[in-house]
Order: sequence, then structure tokens, then C-alpha cells
Amino acid sequence: MNQKILFITPPFTQLNTPYPATAYLKGFLNTLNIPCFQVDLGIEVILALFSSRGLSKLFDGIEHDNKLFTENTKRVYSLKNYYMQTIDSVIQFLQNKNPLLAYLICDGDYLPESSRFEQLEDLDWAFGSMGIQDKAKHLATLYLEDIGDFITQIVDPHFGFSRYAEHLGRWANEFDELEQELNKPKTLIDTILIGLLKDKIELSKPTIVALSVPFPGNLYSAFKSAQFIKNIYPEIKIVMGGGFANTELRSLSDPTVFKYLDFVCLDDGELPLLAIIQYLEGTRKKLDLKRTFAIENNEVVYLNESSEKDFLQHQLGTPDYSDFQLDKYLSVIEIVNPMHRLWSDGRWNKLTLAHGCYWAQCSFCDTSLEYIKRYEPNKVKLLCDRIETIIEQTGQNGFHFVDEAAPPTLLRELAIEIIRRRITVVWWTNIRFEKNFTEDLCRLLAASGCIAVSGGLEVASDRLLKLINKGVTIGQVAQVTNHFTLAGIMVHAYLMFGFPTQTAQETIDSLEVVRQLFEEGIVQSGFWHRFAMTAHSPVGMNSTTFHTILENKKPGRFANNDIGYTDPKGTDHEKFSEGLRKSLFNYMHGICFDFPLNEWFDFKVPKTTIPANLIELALLEPNKNIFNSGKRIIWLGNNPKISYFTKNKKGKSIDMAEMVFNNRKAEFKIQTDKETAEWLMNILTKLSIYHENIMTINQLEEDFIENGLSNFQLFLYSKAMDILRENGLLIL
Repeated sequence: MNQKILFITPPFTQLNTPYPATAYLKGFLNTLNIPCFQVDLGIEVILALFSSRGLSKLFDGIEHDNKLFTENTKRVYSLKNYYMQTIDSVIQFLQNKNPLLAYLICDGDYLPESSRFEQLEDLDWAFGSMGIQDKAKHLATLYLEDIGDFITQIVDPHFGFSRYAEHLGRWANEFDELEQELNKPKTLIDTILIGLLKDKIELSKPTIVALSVPFPGNLYSAFKSAQFIKNIYPEIKIVMGGGFANTELRSLSDPTVFKYLDFVCLDDGELPLLAIIQYLEGTRKKLDLKRTFAIENNEVVYLNESSEKDFLQHQLGTPDYSDFQLDKYLSVIEIVNPMHRLWSDGRWNKLTLAHGCYWAQCSFCDTSLEYIKRYEPNKVKLLCDRIETIIEQTGQNGFHFVDEAAPPTLLRELAIEIIRRRITVVWWTNIRFEKNFTEDLCRLLAASGCIAVSGGLEVASDRLLKLINKGVTIGQVAQVTNHFTLAGIMVHAYLMFGFPTQTAQETIDSLEVVRQLFEEGIVQSGFWHRFAMTAHSPVGMNSTTFHTILENKKPGRFANNDIGYTDPKGTDHEKFSEGLRKSLFNYMHGICFDFPLNEWFDFKVPKTTIPANLIELALLEPNKNIFNSGKRIIWLGNNPKISYFTKNKKGKSIDMAEMVFNNRKAEFKIQTDKETAEWLMNILTKLSIYHENIMTINQLEEDFIENGLSNFQLFLYSKAMDILRENGLLIL
């Protein structure tokens, strides 16, 4: 029997774009001509609920004197007719189908307003210069969140726009609590979910349903879907995989799980899923499954006898976004953090440049797991082929490269190929703030369409950065973030507090470093995360090295990842959380840099030991080895027009030339001697990014000398060279 697969992303992940896991797997199965269909039930449930019909059902099921009513929810309920009247138009606006509604939204009399609108004092800063569409998106998002708050407080406490019943999956060492919830009467969300699921199954008629569970906030809905399928369609086999399984279920031993599932797969899903398909078709033995949990004689068994290696990146096919309702996703502006705005606003195609992490040494990261430790970059030409295919398929040219940390060398080659193919693309990605991101490389990335990067500054302390094995220093971070900023690329910093042995002094010193980075304008966005120890990270696996005492807790039979521990320094890290959040919020506004750090906290904190000009001095450090002989040189500009003239100097006539260049913004000129100008006219053609071969500095010097010119070093540091470098001549 030939198998047919239905891929499901259960509620909820993002409102603005589909999570890419099933698109990757569908692209792979396409290469094998295995029929498959995919659905993002998250966006479909949201659209069914947030509609005039959905809100009507919501409000009709609530008594006007409900005992759970607060002042806020009572107000939302009293405005229910206004919500039902406006919801369809607002959803269309957020789908970019009704842009003129922005005028009504911004007038202030169209949307019903409840407690979320109390934060409107930030609007002038956030949207004063950004335009009516962005302001209206933010107001419409607050409107949706008011309804969401009502649902959470009155109808379903599990509800969240990007997660559902997240707490059930976050610390689910045992399956019992989750199963208790699954056996309770259906919620409104459950009813909508199951109705949509039934329609998809009847439409696609699958033999296998594959549930992708990337986060704890998808777990409950995944099992609710599986419960329904097992009850109504028992002949369908159910497979679960994804990020949650990869990190949390590696020691799964509870047989109850397999009342709902037939298989649970770990790590890259292509080979395990193909093995299951072949097993169900009778062409593979069960023992030869790959990284798969199943049930045998009421015991959980881990099947991994197959010696086959995972498919290489070039064998996986192009991610396939067909079947998704791409025009139905919502562009929302939730909060005024610039990077979070990128995350939630706009439809981003997601693509991976390289499997795993090229660094894979950070002690807080799950570096022992396959998805991080096995590094394999894609070929650049293949990546660009996939980019062009996805643009043609989706009609969208925005890309989020979802790598753990995008390698600078790969990004360089990708940027060159994008420019050479004249692909118009807008992209952003996650990086390490490492020294190879030079100013010229950042300018090249910007020319290829890069608009933002996010990177882990983590604990802004050189001692802790060394302990974490981040491979960067504070000074290096300052220089790299400056390079991106000078290129017009927004920088978001992931910040961490509470790492083992971190002291109160180091937390305050980290805050001072962050303050200076924002004051210098070289970081534009950031977010503080509280450190969490995981079982698959170096710090979790070697606790004594990091001077921590692990909780003596028996591993659960379901999920095992987060580890409780005691920090011997005894610092109460949690009490710093609110002060760190408030200070960062203000720094992102560009204000309060002159506030003493202790004013952000309602308890006594130590004075910073960081020099007030630490970052300023770091930015003054000279760039070394700019003209290293092995570096490559690329010209992004056009060929100039040349004219000649004579210059008299100390009674001698010197033949001169003026070269006039036009770029996208303006005209600029270079004057130099005739021989150098004519050499430049010729060599710039060879240095063009569109030229097949890229020259090195050493080859450039050889060409310079072959043309009878002298003193190459003098030319490198000449005014002409300075002007060219300011206008698109890159040393890489």
C-alpha cells in the first residue's frame, strides 16, 4: 500500500508566517514522489475564532453575569457587538488586503478599546515617523490582544496567540497532567481545531499524519489532534517529531504516550520518516527504523538499528510552501522592540543556510545534539536556486535564514551570488559577533538585501564570555556591531543574566556595557533572557566544571530537558529581572542614558566597575590587516566616465584625468594622474562583482606593476582609494 502523508503544525506558533519544518519535509518527499499535504492549523484556528462568526459563538456561550468577570473583561463583553462588527475588516487589514482601513483605525473612533490600549503613550516614539500603516497595525494588534485577554480570563486559560497550554509542555516530566487535560470536556479552541482537522483529513485522505511540534506551546494541540484521529480514524498512523521531541523526549519511557501516537522521531526528520514509510509499506524491518520511539509489548523501545547516514543538504530538495494559506497570515506589531517587530510583521520565507552550528562550543547551548553539533553548509548556488524557486512559489522575497549562527564565509559567498544573479531579496539572520564580520563584509551583506542581524552578546562580561566559551570579547562585539550599524543593518542583541557563578557586580557591569552599546548607537534592539540549564548543554552535562550543584531529581518518563540547580555564589538573579527589562526598554527609546544604574532597581546594587568610555575606546581600535595580500577585492559600482586635463605644478605640466562615477544616490569624482586613471578604468571592470574571477590584493598589485605603475602601497592609502572604498570598493 502506497502511503500518503498529512503534515500538521498544531496551534500555535506565529501569526505572520508558517513554521518551516513541514515545508522542509514536504520538499524532501517531493524528490521521492511521495504524495503529501501540509496544513498550519494554528493560523486556521485563529482565523476561525477571530471572525464575526467565531466571536458570535464565543460571546453567545457566556452569561452576562459570569462570576469570572473583572472590570476589564466586563468592558470587553459590553462591547461585544462592536467587536463582532469590526473583526472581519481588521483581520483583512492585518492580511494586507484592506490598507485604507488604517485611516479609520488611527482616527480613534473605530476600534473598541480595553486595557491593552493603556500603553498608548509609546505611540509617538514608536510610530511618529513611521507612518499610518504601522500605527494602525499596532492598534489593531492591541485590539486583538484585548479579545485574547478576554478569552484567557473567561473562556480558556490555555489560550495564547503564539502558544497554547504552554505550561503543560514546559516542565512535563510526567505525562499524567497532560493526559488529564486531554480527557477534560472540549474547549472552544478544541472544538474549532477538531472541526478543521476533520475537514483536512477528509480532503487529503492520509495514511500517515505527521505532527510537527517545535515548542511546548504546540504540545497539547498535537496530542488533542492525535486523540481525535485515533478515535475516529484508527487506521491512520501518527508520527510526532520536531524541536520539542528533539530536546525534551530523548529519554521517553511512558507507554501511555503511545495511546495517541505510533512513532516519535528525533533530530532531522527526513530519514526517520522515510524509514517509517518504508516499514509501513513492508520494505523495511521495524528494527531498522531510524531514531524512532515505538511501543512493543507495552514497553517503549528506541529503534535505531539502521546504519544509514542522514541525507546531505543538497539531497533534501527545496522547501515547499504550497498548501499553506499564505495570503491569510497576519502582520502584527505586538511590541515596540524593533527585532520583535521583524519577527511578527511580514511574511518571511524561512530557509536554512547550513545544518548545525559552525561554532558549536557555547556552554549553555545544546551542543551535544545532532541538530547543532553536525555542521554541514549548503552550496551557495543551490541556496540561490532554492531562493529563486521559493520566491516564484510564494510571491514573497523576504527571507529569514534560520541558522543557529550563520557562518560569515558562507554569507559572503551567498551575498556575492545574490548580487550576481540580480535577485531582489530582503533577509535577516542570526550570527555570532565574531571578528570576521568586517565593515566591508557588512556592506556587502547590506548590498545583497540584509536588513538585520541578531546575535548573542549573552552576559556582557569578558570573564563570563570566556566561561561560556562564546569566542568573543566585549571590545570585539562593539566593533562588529558598529560595522553592521555603519552598513545600515539593524543589530539585535540577545542578553543573558543568571549564568552560574555570575555575581551581582557582574550583572550591573553587564548592564553598563549594554547601556554604552545603546548610547553609542551601535545596537538598536535587545532582549534579556534568564539563563536556563538544559540536560544536553556542556553546563548541564559537566556541572562541576561550572561550580553548580544539580537537583537530585529522578528523571521523568516523559519530558526531560530543563535542569534545576543551585548556584554556589547564592546570587538571587530573578530580582534583577524587572530592572534589566525597564532599563533596556528605555535605552531602546534612546533615553535615560544618564540615569544612575541603581535607579532601575528597588534594592541596593553595587556601583559599576566598567569605565564610562569602555565602548567608545573599543571603537577607536584601528582595523588591522585591511590590505592583507590574500584578501579579495570587489567593486560594487559602475564604470565611470573619464576626461583629461593638464595640471601645472612647479613649472611642470602633468597629464591628469577626472573620473566621474554615478551610484544610486549621487555623483562622485576622482582626480588622479592619467596613467593611474586609465589603469583604474580597466581594473575596475575586472574587479566588478559580476566578473567571473575575483582578484586578491596580491593579484591587484601584480597588475599595477605590470602596467608600469610604481609605489602600490602609496596608491592603497591614496585619496582616490579612500573615495572608492567609501563608494563600493570592498576588501573581503
